[in-house]
Amino acid sequence: MVKPVRKSANKNPPILSHEFVIQNHADIVSCVAMVFVIGLMVQATSPLASVFIIAHHNVTGEKPTELPLYLPGLKDSAVVFFYSLICVIVHAIIQEYLLDKITKKLHLSKSKLAVFSTSGQLFAFYLISAIWGLDIVLKEHVIPDFSRIWSEYPAPMYFTFKMYLLIQLSYSLHELPELYFQKVKKEEWTNKALHSLAGLVLVAVPYALNFNRLLLVLLVLHHLAEWVFHLAQLLQTVDKEEKFSRVVRLSSTVLQIVARLGSIILAVLTLWYGLALLENQSLDIKAGQFNTPTIRFSALAGIILLQMYLIFKVISQEISRSRETVASVQPVPKSKVAKKDKPKKTKKTEESDLPEVDQNTNKTLRKQKVK
Repeated sequence: MVKPVRKSANKNPPILSHEFVIQNHADIVSCVAMVFVIGLMVQATSPLASVFIIAHHNVTGEKPTELPLYLPGLKDSAVVFFYSLICVIVHAIIQEYLLDKITKKLHLSKSKLAVFSTSGQLFAFYLISAIWGLDIVLKEHVIPDFSRIWSEYPAPMYFTFKMYLLIQLSYSLHELPELYFQKVKKEEWTNKALHSLAGLVLVAVPYALNFNRLLLVLLVLHHLAEWVFHLAQLLQTVDKEEKFSRVVRLSSTVLQIVARLGSIILAVLTLWYGLALLENQSLDIKAGQFNTPTIRFSALAGIILLQMYLIFKVISQEISRSRETVASVQPVPKSKVAKKDKPKKTKKTEESDLPEVDQNTNKTLRKQKVK
């Protein structure tokens, strides 16, 4: 469970203590990022600082009128590190200046506050990523020509396309220190850290293999489904009567299943059929070409297993949720309620309610019957 971090004016923790770092982590990370920016402005340190800020592996032709084109490379890891710092700063800004102000007015419980903070952050990220990704899909003319996903492999990327994928990696990387900054419980660290590392690997592998257009489309489908899911989570914490949240949750479930099935179909078309047509081309791994049957089928198997796992997860969540609602709505039989409300009176309790003289007469009558 994530505990939202709020700055307290009354408490002044010791400098460099855990509480001091947690409360002021955005300011500390901002200073670190500012060192790289200032280093870019100084001539002596500009070459080193540019490794962390500027996109690398430019493969643009010699014509000055051409837009810059890029391929993935090892220097991108430094860029991912720098922009993960920016993600930490943006995360803190959204939390402090938007989500915390909303939650103060809503007066939510601790459990709902944690859900609202987590879903609020992811809602903002998935919304921005979905809009940005759709814009690149349209610029790359993937819609309506889906053959653009595998044609011209390995197709170089424009600047915005490359930065979009690097930001996805940076966001997954920034989630690891956020476990400490957001005071996540120790028993939840392992699952959340594995989730963040899995997101990092699942984007980094196809990015390194130059399956960038396929990765772009799969990310857009994933972001749209997750955006609606976290919208449903936010509405569920606020909507007490659950009028709107039920509709949005149902839409989220349908959209997630459709997105996973669509991802499988596009992966099969690209890796099984599309790139197989280009297999006769020269396979030079140094030039960024990984169009071999082993790599393609391994990537396809990984995508199918991942999407099937996500579908199973959605269906199991819906089944457990429906069972909980049925158990809460199911009425208790009247006979059971009557039995609970009217406990059986024993003879002893009945006699205790009588006067003392009547109790003695009852005792003598019993003795006579026994005789």
